[in-house]
Amino acid sequence: MSDQIRDALEERIISGALAPGDRLIELSLAKEFATSQAPVREAIKELESRRLVESIPYRGAHVREISGREMEEAYDVRGALEQLAGELAAPAFRGNVAELHAIVADLTAAATAGDAEGYSKHNFAFHRAVVSGAGNETLLNAWEALGFEMRVRINIARHQNPELVARAAEHVPIIDALERGDGARAGRLLREHALSCKERWRKRSLPSELPSADQNVADVPASCLS
Repeated sequence: MSDQIRDALEERIISGALAPGDRLIELSLAKEFATSQAPVREAIKELESRRLVESIPYRGAHVREISGREMEEAYDVRGALEQLAGELAAPAFRGNVAELHAIVADLTAAATAGDAEGYSKHNFAFHRAVVSGAGNETLLNAWEALGFEMRVRINIARHQNPELVARAAEHVPIIDALERGDGARAGRLLREHALSCKERWRKRSLPSELPSADQNVADVPASCLS
């Protein structure tokens, strides 16, 4: 039951049916799902671990709002982590990139079809495969803690995004570098990919005016979160 409640609430958050700041009331949710408060409480804790929800003393659980400052910091950290991952993973991928090509083929197909769920899934799979290929569990844990899969899913679901195919294509040169065992180039491309997304996000709609560092991530074009 807790899994069902978690999945239902997660979908509402991703779709925007539950907006940042909305409160999750255990008693009301228990009545809605015809259950006790225990599985609701467990579901909310899982959503907290996924960084979709936060609990504040005396105020209860709310849908978490991701600030602009947090997104900028996350992109900086992601870029640094993936640069290191590319450098470390190159020997493992040298002449052995069939899996990455398959993922990017699925990624491109999802982008072409406008399949937001599929795009976020395959995008996550690609970057995780590279980071995992580095063979460093601490690095992988730090990267996963950034929670970019969920950020991509939320923002693609909430915005029309005509640039997904172009974003998917940015992964091909990374594969080429890894196939040659060129860790320095692969790492540089991975970092540039993350930082270019950050810059596109900062410039989003008004070219003459950068957004506030505390701007809500819900206002960000999905193409910048790939």
